[in-house]
Amino acid sequence: MKLTQYFKNFFHSSQSSGVILIACVIFSLMIANSSMGDDFQNLLDHQLGAYSVSVWINDGLMAIFFLLVGLEIKREIVEGELSNVRNASLPIVAALGGMVVPALIYMLFTHNTPYENGWGIPMATDIAFSLAIISLLGKSVPASIKVFLAALAIVDDLGAILVIAIFYTEQLHWNYLFLSGGVVALLGLLNYFNVKKHIFYLILGGFLWYFMHHSGIHATIAGVLLAFTIPTNESETDISPLEKLEHHLHTPVNFIIMPIFALANTNILFKAGMVDGLFSNFGFGIIGGLALGKVLGINLFSLIAIKSGLSSLPFKSNWGHMIGTGFLAGIGFTMSIFIALLSFKNDITLQDEAKFAILIASVLSGFIGYSILRFMGRKRG
Repeated sequence: MKLTQYFKNFFHSSQSSGVILIACVIFSLMIANSSMGDDFQNLLDHQLGAYSVSVWINDGLMAIFFLLVGLEIKREIVEGELSNVRNASLPIVAALGGMVVPALIYMLFTHNTPYENGWGIPMATDIAFSLAIISLLGKSVPASIKVFLAALAIVDDLGAILVIAIFYTEQLHWNYLFLSGGVVALLGLLNYFNVKKHIFYLILGGFLWYFMHHSGIHATIAGVLLAFTIPTNESETDISPLEKLEHHLHTPVNFIIMPIFALANTNILFKAGMVDGLFSNFGFGIIGGLALGKVLGINLFSLIAIKSGLSSLPFKSNWGHMIGTGFLAGIGFTMSIFIALLSFKNDITLQDEAKFAILIASVLSGFIGYSILRFMGRKRG
C-alpha cells in the first residue's frame, strides 16, 4: 500500500503538532493547579461579544477543525483509502468495532447511573495524538499500518460527528434548522456549478455556523457540512479546491486551533478523591472503554472481516501490529474531552472527572500501543 504525499504531510504535521499538544496539556495542568488557576478560568469565562471565550473555542474554532476532518473524509471517499471497497472495508469495519465495543463497556459500568449520558466519550479517537505517536516509530512500522490508522481515525471521527449531531442535540429550533438547510442548498448549488473560489463557500459557511449554532445542533457540524460541498472535480493533474483548502487548513488547525483547545479544556484542578474517582463506575467506564474496548472492538471486528473474506490485513503487517494500532486508537483525548463537555454540559465536577479519566486512559493506551509497535519493529528488523 503506497503512502501518498498528502499522507506524508499529514503524518509530519501530526507528529510535530502532537508534541505541541502534549506541551499544552502539561502547561494547562500546571496553570490549573497553580495560583493562576482562577485567573485562567476567569479568562475562559470572559464574554467576548455574544459568547464566552470558552464557547468561541469549543463551538467556533472546533468548527474549523471539523471542516478539516470533513475535507479529509471526503477526499478519502473520493480518491483515497475509502474509495476502494476492499481497502475501505477493513478500516470501516474496524472503526465500527472501535465505537460499538467501547460504548458497550461504558454502558456496562454506568447503566442507570447519572453518568450514562457519556457513552459517546470512549468512542472517539484523537487523530493528532494517535498519528503523532505512530509517526515517532518511523520506518519500524509498515506504511500500510499508518494508512490504516489514519483511515480508521477518519471513519471514527465521522462516527463521532454523527453521534454529536444525533444524540447530543438537546432541543431543535426548526426556524434556524430550516435556514441552515437553505444555506446547505446554496452551497450545493455552488458545487453543482463548479464554483472554485473558496471565499464564496467560506462566507456561506459563516452563515451556516450561525444558524446551526442557534438551531440546537452543535455548531461544529457546520464545518463537516461545508466540507462535503467543496468541489473535488478537477483533472488528475490539477489540485482540486478541496485539496487546496485542506492544505491551507493543516497548519492553523494542527499548530493553533488544537493547542488552544487543549489549553482551554485540560485545565484540570486536581482535587482530593479524584484518584478514587478512577475506580468508580464512571472511571472504569471511560478507562475500560478507551484502553480496553478500543483494542478489543477494532481487532474483533477486523478478525471477522478478514475471516469472512471481506478484507485482508494491511500490507506487510500482522496481528501484533493490529493490536498495537488498536491501543493507539484508544487515545481519545481531545475528541473524548469534547464529547464529555457535551455529555455533562451543566456539571463542572463531572466534566473534570471525565477529563482526568480520559487523560489517564489516553496515556495508558498510547504507552501500551507505542511499546507493542516498537517491539514489533525490532522483531521485524
